[in-house]
Amino acid sequence: MRKQPLLEQLKMGDLELNNRVVMAPMTRSRADNPENAPTELQETYYTQRAGAGLLITEGSQISKKAVGYINTPGIHSAAQVEGWKKVTSAVHEKGGKIFIQLWHVGRISHPDFHDGALPLAPSAINPKAKAFTPKGFKETVTPKEMSLEEIRETIQDFRMAAKNAWAAGFDGVEIHSSNGYLLHQFFNRTSNVRMDEYGGSIANRTKILFEIIDAIREEIPENRIGLRLNPSLHGLFGMTMDEETIPTFDHIIEKLNNYGLAYLHLSEPFTDVSDIPYAETNIAARYRPMYKGTLIINGGFDKEKGNRFISEGLADAVAYGKPFISNPDLVARFKLEAPLAEWDQDTFYTPGPKGYIDYPPMEVAANS
Repeated sequence: MRKQPLLEQLKMGDLELNNRVVMAPMTRSRADNPENAPTELQETYYTQRAGAGLLITEGSQISKKAVGYINTPGIHSAAQVEGWKKVTSAVHEKGGKIFIQLWHVGRISHPDFHDGALPLAPSAINPKAKAFTPKGFKETVTPKEMSLEEIRETIQDFRMAAKNAWAAGFDGVEIHSSNGYLLHQFFNRTSNVRMDEYGGSIANRTKILFEIIDAIREEIPENRIGLRLNPSLHGLFGMTMDEETIPTFDHIIEKLNNYGLAYLHLSEPFTDVSDIPYAETNIAARYRPMYKGTLIINGGFDKEKGNRFISEGLADAVAYGKPFISNPDLVARFKLEAPLAEWDQDTFYTPGPKGYIDYPPMEVAANS
């Protein structure tokens, strides 16, 4: 078997990862119970994939106000903590490492989730997207601009979620500040037109992120905090780029060097942004020289591209999403140069085990 950079061990803070293949956070909508708590389904799902160097869970809401999709788990109640304890224990028994992604969707929500109240956002601007509610897809509404008190409460919600995650046995947390959700909404001038200390300048629009990092590191070690960013996101959830977008992410990433975080998790562009004058088409190439810590890259990678990025020094690890859905033993398949199973997109968000825990590993698939 040839040597593959993806399969080399990686020291990430004080953690030793068995390889550099990361399972990306993916919403799967299987927490279909009144508590939105993980169950045996999630325990099986993550344990099946514990061969990854690092598992990052699906986005898990930090509070009831943070929810924006049906059947997604949280990390703000006792029942949710107890459910996640079973997941982390099972993953650790398999020798795996697991972080939880802390999530607040902001304006990408709907009053149906909040007893008729408006979703919270940096500014009262409708993203003109669709929210996945208990009654099906509905048009988003104009959200409520967050008061300073609501911003402070949200920062504390992130802190308490991290505290709960630590109690649940997670190895760390990933702050979801990406993909058009709440924190990303603060960064972007098209979704944040505030005139106070959280709007206007780049420093003001990114202030909440660093206040959240500072709050979380009061509860868990700084080197167990990860962060996800998507600098060249354009066209999703009403997010558009302008001349300050990339300078805003430059500011964030340069400032992150003042922290000893577990990692920075970046996404390459989700769509072709080559015709957008303000976009950066090569995220890893831009930010690898800028960021001094562990860098995880994500976005449509296959095995060969992942190995190349690591060997060329563009990233320390690579996060895979959909391939992990249909290949619970993805790392073993990479090692043996085995073909990958195809995923069934129709079952990405449907309740129950089908398309979730019923993808067979190689030896079972070969004998069936």
